[in-house]
Amino acid sequence: MSNTTIFNNVVEDMEWRGLLFDHTPEATHNLITEKITCYNGFDPTASSLHIGNLVAIMGLARLQKYGHTPIILVGGGTGMIGDPSGKSEERILLSKEKIDENVDAIYKQVSPFLDFSSKIKNPAKIVNNSDWLRKIDLLSFLRDIGKHFTVNTMLSRESVKNRLDRDTGISFTEFSYQLLQAYDFLKLYDDYGCNFQSGGSDQWGNILGGIDLIRRVHSRKKSKNDLAHGIIFPLVTTSSGEKFGKSIGGAPTLDPKATSPYKLFQFFLNVSDEDVINYLKIFTFITPENLLKIQESVSLEPQKRIGQKTLAEEVTKYIHGTNGLQKAKKITEAFFSNNLNTLSLEELEDLIDKSEIFEINYEDLHNKNFTDICINNNFRIFSSKNELRRLCEQGGIYINDKKFTNYENKINPNELMENKYLLIRKGKKNYFLFKIRN
Repeated sequence: MSNTTIFNNVVEDMEWRGLLFDHTPEATHNLITEKITCYNGFDPTASSLHIGNLVAIMGLARLQKYGHTPIILVGGGTGMIGDPSGKSEERILLSKEKIDENVDAIYKQVSPFLDFSSKIKNPAKIVNNSDWLRKIDLLSFLRDIGKHFTVNTMLSRESVKNRLDRDTGISFTEFSYQLLQAYDFLKLYDDYGCNFQSGGSDQWGNILGGIDLIRRVHSRKKSKNDLAHGIIFPLVTTSSGEKFGKSIGGAPTLDPKATSPYKLFQFFLNVSDEDVINYLKIFTFITPENLLKIQESVSLEPQKRIGQKTLAEEVTKYIHGTNGLQKAKKITEAFFSNNLNTLSLEELEDLIDKSEIFEINYEDLHNKNFTDICINNNFRIFSSKNELRRLCEQGGIYINDKKFTNYENKINPNELMENKYLLIRKGKKNYFLFKIRN
């Protein structure tokens, strides 16, 4: 599908997609008339970013597409503190080692989405705020940065107010987070000429804090209103107002080890007709012309699910590449045609939930019958021996796609797929994987 740009500038593009939730007064003017540098921060509080973070990452990609320079800031320093925004209670602090491990993972996850090539005029950059925050001298920071903030303003931030209204309150550690994020903006402004910050709608207060700090420190250089700017993206929800991902099993991650290309593909394949058009605008680079064709299909032939298929294909390809998309489609086709014996062990592990993958010893396979293998304390595929017997007698049990009718029989080791696993189907669509240990 061709997604050639037909907008005059990034503001038109983002407004059509409903991505400009709010911005500082001169932000859109600067985005239209100048080439700016914008950063978005991601704290390494988990080993993977989730699909909701893709809105901000794609926001930077859209900016780069129109000639602006994007910076991804990974919060190796701020991750040590924890952002209270959107949190009802104190975060559990991670060790430095775990944060560094998460930083490395996030570097790998965000790198494919932007162009870092030195051959273009506006190559993306990626920085880690631990490079400066872990070197800060406390007294100097309080004297040089802290003096520009009033406690009154800090207390008025939504992220702080929400916590103060609760019995648990907020620690000084998380209360001070907004100073560190503001300092990040000042540091990037000074070192990289970064004059824009983007983020989710929950970051508005923190972004304003950074803008205000830059204006106070550099107020003599030029007009206060022309120093730094901010834009925020909306929180993605369903048409009924539910948080994105909640109604269909939780938001997937960008890490293929945690969320396989197949599961990501299925996630977007299962969005509702009411949401698919909005998600196509947000999570792809689709043009109005192409979207109109899909809207007509969704309206006239909803059973074909053209919108969902396009969304699933575009997002999976964007995150996992052509190979990831092909793999996801192959697994999908095999699953819905009940032809899983064509899949490799790796592909089956992508398909089947981890809670339904078990390991058994080769000895047990050789010495125990099917009932004894399936009914034990380590895993229970069947609720009881009676259920197992009934399903066997009714022809509802398949091993490696072959009907298995005698529950007292042993499984023939020669039937192992690739000599190392068994695929068990219970009923029409319930699959379990046995990996054999030698």
